[in-house]
Amino acid sequence: MSRLAEWLYEQGIGENRAALVDGGVLLEMAVERDDDRRPFVGAVLRARLTRKADESGRGLVTLDNGLAAQIISAPTGLTEGAGLMVEVVREALREGAETKHLRVRVAPAGAAPTEGPDLYARITAGGLAVRKLDIGSDGLDEHGWSEALEQASNGVVTTPDVLLRISLTPAMTLIDVDGNGTASVVAISGARAAGEAIRRFGISGSIGIDLPTVVNKAERQAAAAALDAVLPQPFERTGVNGFGFLQIVRRRERASLVERLADDPLRTAALALLRRGERAQGQGELALHGHPALIDRITARPDWIAELQRRTGAVVALRPDQRLAISAAHASRLHP
Repeated sequence: MSRLAEWLYEQGIGENRAALVDGGVLLEMAVERDDDRRPFVGAVLRARLTRKADESGRGLVTLDNGLAAQIISAPTGLTEGAGLMVEVVREALREGAETKHLRVRVAPAGAAPTEGPDLYARITAGGLAVRKLDIGSDGLDEHGWSEALEQASNGVVTTPDVLLRISLTPAMTLIDVDGNGTASVVAISGARAAGEAIRRFGISGSIGIDLPTVVNKAERQAAAAALDAVLPQPFERTGVNGFGFLQIVRRRERASLVERLADDPLRTAALALLRRGERAQGQGELALHGHPALIDRITARPDWIAELQRRTGAVVALRPDQRLAISAAHASRLHP
């Protein structure tokens, strides 16, 4: 990463966004929504032990706010009901209709209670420059934000050489690699593109990459090296086996962008429409056109509408249209 690398930060309506860019290349993306469930990773909280550790060394605690959390390496000397300070190491996760508990560990001695850093605090703590974008700025889109968001949403990433299909499963995130050319060329290009996508979308936990079958061991090693070159540590991985499969494990602290978009596609579309509304050119009334279900989601949040009116100085009109697909929503101004 060069000295010119910087974070771009956008305070959107209902969602804050951050993009790490370097030389015009979009390296990482993150979003934080106004209904995100606190506490965040790094929070230090008071809790009571509600279930002692089982054979795996994990127990349960109840936080002062009533939330349940899984505790790792629970102290064996504590009795159920005893108080302790814990630190959040993984945020609550949604997997289909289920929600995984927060995961915590015993907090360092003397640690003061805190809710943990939000998105802006996380990116500023990394030591890189952070630039706050003006309201209505196209700074993110100048670096391919909207295109990358669509890729994360539909799970399809295309490059000149390969096509990636990203699938979420309860066990792991799977990335299938296809492309034109010899198996070794596609494997190397695909491993590089997969590594870039993993970083860009914040994919973590267990990840499987299905590359073309490559017989030559040196070529399999070259594919693994191509991934290593674009995916920063820390992570662990296997080698590329004889069937072209490579497994990666990255520390899981929060949901990936792919998971966040898949969790509530209608909310994702609503936030995207509000963002388009902020950037609509022209004067007079600002109309948001979308499928009735999408318009209903926005109607349910009058604070979003009020903020859009404040930012644009326009009266906002919501125009439901049954003929529009969810992805075909658009914004327009009355006068050009």
